[in-house]
Amino acid sequence: MKRLKGVAQALLPVLLLFACGGQAPTPVRTGEAPVLHFVRDPHSYAQPDKVRVGHLALDLKVDFAKKKLAGTATLQITPGADQLVLDTRDLTIHKVTLDNGRQAKFAVGKTDAILGAPLTIDITPQTKSVVIDYETDPKASALQWLDPAQTAGKKQPYLLSQSQSINARSWVPIQDSPQIRFPYDATIRVPKGLVAVMSAENPQARNADGVYRFRMPQPIPAYLLAIAAGDIGFRALSANSGVYSEPSVVEKAKYEFADTPKMIAAAEALYGPYRWSRYDMLVLPPSFPFGGMENPRLTFLTPTLLAGDRSLVSVVSHELAHSWSGNLVTNATWNDFWLNEGFTTYFERRIDEKLYGREFSEMESILGMNDMATEMKDTPPADQGLYVNFAGRNPDEAPSIVYDKGALFIRMLEETAGREKFDRFLRAYFDRNAFQSMTTERFLEILKADLLEPNHIDEKKLMIDAWIRGPGLPPNAPKPRSGLFEKVNKELEAWKQGAKPSSLITRAWVTQQWLHFIHGLPPALTPEQMKALDAQFRFSSSGNSEILEAWLERAIDNHYVAAYPAMERFLTSQGRRKYLKPLYTKLAATPDGMTIAKRIYTTARPMYHPVAQATIDPILKWK
Repeated sequence: MKRLKGVAQALLPVLLLFACGGQAPTPVRTGEAPVLHFVRDPHSYAQPDKVRVGHLALDLKVDFAKKKLAGTATLQITPGADQLVLDTRDLTIHKVTLDNGRQAKFAVGKTDAILGAPLTIDITPQTKSVVIDYETDPKASALQWLDPAQTAGKKQPYLLSQSQSINARSWVPIQDSPQIRFPYDATIRVPKGLVAVMSAENPQARNADGVYRFRMPQPIPAYLLAIAAGDIGFRALSANSGVYSEPSVVEKAKYEFADTPKMIAAAEALYGPYRWSRYDMLVLPPSFPFGGMENPRLTFLTPTLLAGDRSLVSVVSHELAHSWSGNLVTNATWNDFWLNEGFTTYFERRIDEKLYGREFSEMESILGMNDMATEMKDTPPADQGLYVNFAGRNPDEAPSIVYDKGALFIRMLEETAGREKFDRFLRAYFDRNAFQSMTTERFLEILKADLLEPNHIDEKKLMIDAWIRGPGLPPNAPKPRSGLFEKVNKELEAWKQGAKPSSLITRAWVTQQWLHFIHGLPPALTPEQMKALDAQFRFSSSGNSEILEAWLERAIDNHYVAAYPAMERFLTSQGRRKYLKPLYTKLAATPDGMTIAKRIYTTARPMYHPVAQATIDPILKWK
C-alpha cells in the first residue's frame, strides 16, 4: 500500500479512529504511522476508498409468519463523497433518508447470481448518516426460518443466520467485505415469550415484552453479524462464558462444553488476552450447516457435537481460536481465506495440545491431513494453493484444503524458527494488527521482517511460493505422528489377517482412533465383513456423528443396505454440510444411489439451510 503524505497523513489517525468505531488500530511496526489497507474485493460492490461505514444501528422486527425481518438500518459513514454503494441481495428497499431527514435518491442495480445487487445512494460530501427502511426476502440466503416441528422443543419457531461468506447482504444493506469493520447496536423485536441473541452483548434471561437491545462495541466485518431467535435458555460455565440453546438441550450442552473456560485460559496463555469480553456459545437446531461459526461473543454450534462424552470439543477450540485469527486479524478478501482458517486450525491444535496432550492434537492433525488429501483428488491444481482467486465464484464453495494446508504451513514456520521464537512472533502479529484486515502479500512482508530476517532464516528453503500458490503439499511439509494411531494400525492389521472383530483391543479408543480405524479399512468389503464389524461395534447406531458419517460412507461404497435406514435418518435429522456433501456425492455416483438420494432429499431439503441447499442442489441436479 502507498503511504499517505502531507495533510492526508496528518488526518489519518482521526479517520482510522472513526472507521474502527472509536478504536484506532495498532501500528504494524513500532514507530510507524498506521496504514489503511483497503484492496479491491472481487466479492463486494463497496468502495471503501471513497466512503465507508463506521457504525451500524439496526431496528428490526422478526416476523415468523411472513418469514421476514423488517425495519431500518442506520449507517454512520465517513463524509466526503457524493455516492454510497452498498451490497444487497433480494432486499426490498422502501426508502432512504439522510441525516437531515431528507429522502435520498437511490437505485438497486442489476442482480448478479453470486454478488447480489449494488444499492447506490445519492449523498452529499457532508452526509454523516444514512437510514434505510427495508425488509428481507423469505428466501434470504443468510436466514433460515424453522417451523416448531424442526426444533428440539417442537413448540416454538426459530430463526438463525449464517452471514459468512457474503450472505450478510441478504439481511442487512451493508458494505459486505471482510476488510470493512464497524461496531453496531441493534433493537430486535420478537414475539413475546421468545428470546433474541446476536453476535454482541446478550441477555441471559427472557424479556417480557419481546424487545431486546444489543451492543457490539468492537468493530467487526459484516460476515460476523449474526442473529438467532427462538425458545432459548442460558447456562453459565464461568464468569465470562456460558452456553445458550433450546431448554431441552441446554443441560447437555453445559456438560459437553464444560472445558470452555480452560480453553480460553489456554488460548490467552499462548497468544494474548481475549479481547471480546465474553465467550458464549449457542447450540442451534440440527439444520445449522456448519460445525461452528465464530460470531464474536456468541459462537454458533451444531448439535452434532453433543456426543455425550466431550469427544468433539475441538470444534469449540477452533471457533475460540478465531477470536484471534479471523475476528481480530481478518482476511482482507475471501481470496485470502487461508489467513483466517489456516492460522485458526494451527491455533486450535495448540489449544488442544495444551489441554489434552500432544497425542490428541497429533491425531487431529493426521485426520485433517487425510481429509485434505482426499479433497485434493477432486480439486483443480489451481485451487490447491493457500491463496486462491475466487473472483466470479461463490466463496462459500471454497475448498477446505486451506484449513489443514495452512495449519501445516504455520507449523512448518514454527518448527523452523523454534516454538519459543515463533510464539513471540505470532503474539506480536495479533497485537500489532488487531482489528485490522490482512492480505497474503502483507503477511509475507511481516513474516520476513519480523521472523525470518531477525532469526537469519533462509527464505528460499521455506518454499513459500510452493505453499502459497502451488498444488499439493511441498516436500518440507511437517509429518504429524501418533502413537495412538499405531495401536489402531496394529488392530487393523490383525483384522486384515483374519482376526474376528470381537478379538480386537478397542476398549479405550477415543473418537479419533475410531475414525482412523474406519478410514483404514480396505476400500472393498464383503457384506459379511460389513455385517460383522457393524454387529460388534454398532457403527450404524452410533450417537457420535463423526463415527456414524464415516461408517455411512463405507456403507455406500460397499452397498451395505442394512445401514441405509440409519443413513436416511441421519440425512433427514441434521443439516451439517460437512456430512451432507460426501454422503450425497457418493449416492449420486450410481443410478440407484441417485434415486435413493433424490427421494431422501425431497424430504430433507426443506430443513436444510440455504447454504447447504446451494451445495447439494448441483450434486443432485435439483431443480
